[in-house]
Amino acid sequence: MYRIAAFRTALVALAALTLSACGINSVPTKEEAAKAEWANVQSAYQRRADLIPNLVASVRASAASEEDILTQVIEARAQATQTTIDADNLGDADQFRQFEAAQNNLGGALSRLMVVVERYPELQSQQRFADLMVALEGTENRIDTARTRYNEAVRDYNTTIRTFPDTIGANIIHGAEPMETFQAEAGADQAVDVDFGDMDPANRDN
Repeated sequence: MYRIAAFRTALVALAALTLSACGINSVPTKEEAAKAEWANVQSAYQRRADLIPNLVASVRASAASEEDILTQVIEARAQATQTTIDADNLGDADQFRQFEAAQNNLGGALSRLMVVVERYPELQSQQRFADLMVALEGTENRIDTARTRYNEAVRDYNTTIRTFPDTIGANIIHGAEPMETFQAEAGADQAVDVDFGDMDPANRDN
């Protein structure tokens, strides 16, 4: 009786080990880990979007002549908040790139705005604006961290579903598809080029 029980235990352990080795458990576990990191990415981007209305209002109050760049920021925010992708569609390259492009566009508009407001020391001295800048900087850091962790989780998942023996369970049982990762934006290592001559409020009316 003892031998039979031991044999059954050994079979159960072997079956569990075999299933685990074939990606039965590892694939969905790593998929959920990637989706969890994606939720953090979305949260960080939403935090940035929530800060923008107050930021725009502060700049407009002291730098009303910069309406063009403020409009760009507002429009970029609208596009970014409307361009979404569900966690179950992270393998759709077109949707993912559209989402990434919209967020990068908003980030670029904000960068240009930050360059412009350097021309307004009275705005820089306002505590409300200073607080918003601190919050925005912290949010940009969160976005960068969230994107990096998401990319790491996705690369781990993508490697798992393509590597033997996990690929067996990934393809036969789960029908797993690779997920997309964030790419470095073209020209991201270049400083924002702004022509201050065109931005001089004194020249706007000429």
